[in-house]
Amino acid sequence: MSSDLRARVRQLMDPVQSELAELVALRSVADPRQFPEEGCTQAANWVRDKFRAEGFDDVRLERTPDGSFAVVGSRTVADPDARTVLLYAHYDVQPPLDDAAWRTPPFELHEVGGRWYGRGTADCKGNILMHLIALRALGDDLPVNLRLVVEGSEEQGTGGLEAFVASNPELFRADAILVCDTGNAAVGHPAVTVSLRGMVNVVVSVEALASEVHSGMFGGPAPDALAALVAMLASLRDAEGNTVIPGLDHSGSWSGEPYPPEQFRSDAGLLDGVRLIGDGTVSDMLWARPALTILGIDCPQVLGSSAALVPKSAARLNLRVPPGMDPVVARDALTAHLVAAAPWGVHVDVKTEAIGSPFLAETTGPAYTAMATAMGEAYGVPMTTLGQGGSIPLCNVFADTYPDAEIILMGVEEPLALIHAPNESVDPKEIEHCALAEALFLHSYAGHTG
Repeated sequence: MSSDLRARVRQLMDPVQSELAELVALRSVADPRQFPEEGCTQAANWVRDKFRAEGFDDVRLERTPDGSFAVVGSRTVADPDARTVLLYAHYDVQPPLDDAAWRTPPFELHEVGGRWYGRGTADCKGNILMHLIALRALGDDLPVNLRLVVEGSEEQGTGGLEAFVASNPELFRADAILVCDTGNAAVGHPAVTVSLRGMVNVVVSVEALASEVHSGMFGGPAPDALAALVAMLASLRDAEGNTVIPGLDHSGSWSGEPYPPEQFRSDAGLLDGVRLIGDGTVSDMLWARPALTILGIDCPQVLGSSAALVPKSAARLNLRVPPGMDPVVARDALTAHLVAAAPWGVHVDVKTEAIGSPFLAETTGPAYTAMATAMGEAYGVPMTTLGQGGSIPLCNVFADTYPDAEIILMGVEEPLALIHAPNESVDPKEIEHCALAEALFLHSYAGHTG
């Protein structure tokens, strides 16, 4: 069966480039402030029609609480005892950012050096094609029930599908859930993600003066808000670069697949002479410890600034927390630290913008056993396990709603894909191998005991 499916998947790859090009051309950024809503609607309809052609007779668009459309459907087999697998992906994409930084137009698929470039090629439209190829390769030889959800606002983090799942739990109930929005550590090295960091976003505001005042006449004894904010932010890391917030453990270690430092340096684009920070391994720092990032600061720009003390300032902060760390506790610890670190009696306000829990997958069940076998057959090398520094709140909703389901995170993304950045791309071999792994999994999972 493995060789037959491999041959079918390889043959089915021929039209994939043109199909993915159609989907990439639909500007499905789920933010009407930047792009018309019709781009998302067109993408949702495209997805619906493609899965209807693969036997999802009831596939349809469902409006979620944030206004986006989720593509929802099912495909049922005759066996009343058959297991059920939920297939997940999302059709919305990140905005292109700086068009001038792209080698090729962001909403056109172009092949360069064997990779396919365009916004969404990897995150996550390539995963939609992966699902379709796997289903086409299996045809009618499908021993499990399928459920489908392809959402339309994942990149905005507005929680539309999370709320919809909570209100409609029977639509998505399954024995195994394939969350196809992650990927491998490198091209050709199969992996599933078993750990996701949670996150806390806050905005900290500082006020010191009623208005701007001349730095020559008042600078010295008068505090300024920007200097106070800089001191507060600097206190969040120690000299080695570790995030140090009282009450949060920053000594965790990662026991899964390591992330080689030189590969990380290359993947992250570190400049010559710039050192990695923190006293743990790359994997420890990424997947097992809290990490604070300053996302933005309100302050005068260099060009046009004047010789004046800044009366008020603010910063947007992102704190990533590893599995085992409560994000509410982390938020409270961060808030308390910022207030305590504020110098000179300046006024401080910390507002919570967003919060999400970390996730740790169960890896001892039949679905993981079947996926490990399928990945090994598809790639020719054993499957490994990875952590992800990012957050996918939907995984926690799935885990809470379906506590007996096995949740497997996989997909066509890998470091060279540059997801969320200019020049996003996908290696078509990753689509092919992931599709084959999914097809092998769907065919074999029915027979795995556990």
